[in-house]
Amino acid sequence: MNLQESSAADKKFQKELNAGITELVLLSAVSRATEPMYGYQIAKLIDEGRESEPIIKLGTLYPVLRSLERSGLLESRVEPSVAGPPRRYYKITESGRQALKRWTEIWGLTRAFVDTRLEED
Repeated sequence: MNLQESSAADKKFQKELNAGITELVLLSAVSRATEPMYGYQIAKLIDEGRESEPIIKLGTLYPVLRSLERSGLLESRVEPSVAGPPRRYYKITESGRQALKRWTEIWGLTRAFVDTRLEED
């Protein structure tokens, strides 16, 4: 496999990996907030301390936030903004907190399994 093919394969792998963990990461970020946050704030919180490109792009973030809201794990309200269009502020629901707890446990088991398998190689 040449460098270009490797890069494409790496991007595909990263995209598929991100798709599976985005909801968990977003729920976790919103759960830590002391007040409702809008999408850009959530993205900044997630990428805090990262120097490379954002792990979750804004084009991915908003559809996932809407999906989490439709599932009853987040709720939102729209407020006018002094600088631009109205903003939608999200906060986690009790169902969201329960899901976050379960998903965190599942993630831990999955991570341990993958780490074990990778160590065998």
